[in-house]
Amino acid sequence: MISIIICSRKSNISRELTTNIDKTIGCDYELIVIDNSQNTYSIFEAYNIGIEKSKGEYLCFIHDDIRFHTTNWGKIVESIFQSEEDIGLIGIAGTKVKSKMPSAWWDCPKKYRVINIKQHLKSGQIEDWYEGWKNDNIEEVVAIDGVFMAMKNDGKIIFDEKLKGFHCYDLYLSLKHHILGKKVIVTNKILIEHFSVGNLDKSWVESSNLFHKKYKKYLPIISNKACKLENLKNKEVNLCANFISKLIECKLYKDAIYWWFEVFKLKPVAKFHYRFWYRIINIMRCWQS
Repeated sequence: MISIIICSRKSNISRELTTNIDKTIGCDYELIVIDNSQNTYSIFEAYNIGIEKSKGEYLCFIHDDIRFHTTNWGKIVESIFQSEEDIGLIGIAGTKVKSKMPSAWWDCPKKYRVINIKQHLKSGQIEDWYEGWKNDNIEEVVAIDGVFMAMKNDGKIIFDEKLKGFHCYDLYLSLKHHILGKKVIVTNKILIEHFSVGNLDKSWVESSNLFHKKYKKYLPIISNKACKLENLKNKEVNLCANFISKLIECKLYKDAIYWWFEVFKLKPVAKFHYRFWYRIINIMRCWQS
């Protein structure tokens, strides 16, 4: 049986989603909806409540704004897990490289992204995102997107409730499987339609800052030698420079200086360092005036 766990932004999920799951899953399941309409829980807390309530052999965490287009997708999940003991986590979008510096999973060269999803855009358009697939229906990655995550319910993994908010839970779950030596994979056998896009707002900045500080010793992660570590240096510097700009915009100056030190250790000679301190000094002058 599969336990489907949803952290709902309303008191319950829509009738359309309930019906869609029931008609498409193709196997025994239980539906566990965590009412978070009052913003009582972080996503980490809500999912842990779902895990505690679950009875299924497999856990499936999904967003409350999706639609399944694949029939018998539950049987597909079960068959993938049964095909290889080392597979611990299944998604439908992910990356083969996760940087050390704070970033979303998709902040990587396009050639390392593997995606199969029908995505609604803010413009109202719907796009079929399909990229990174080779000759198989499964690709090993290092991190997956949180819109759909399936894992074994073996009691070895729960979410870290010291992490707050509603971001980076997918990075955390991917990282924990990596630490345990389990494979993280994505499959194109399951097609999902997603009705919203991610928002990298202040809450994302705060969550990403906390996650990457706490787990930086495990990063970066590279799947199957997708690229050489030294080739990531410039990308890491650019990612962190962009993140530092977001921190400054959010007035998180101490954190900006923290991540500047990380960039400095990675690349001591760079024009970015001068631009950064010029910006910080000007902010300090504004305070004094």
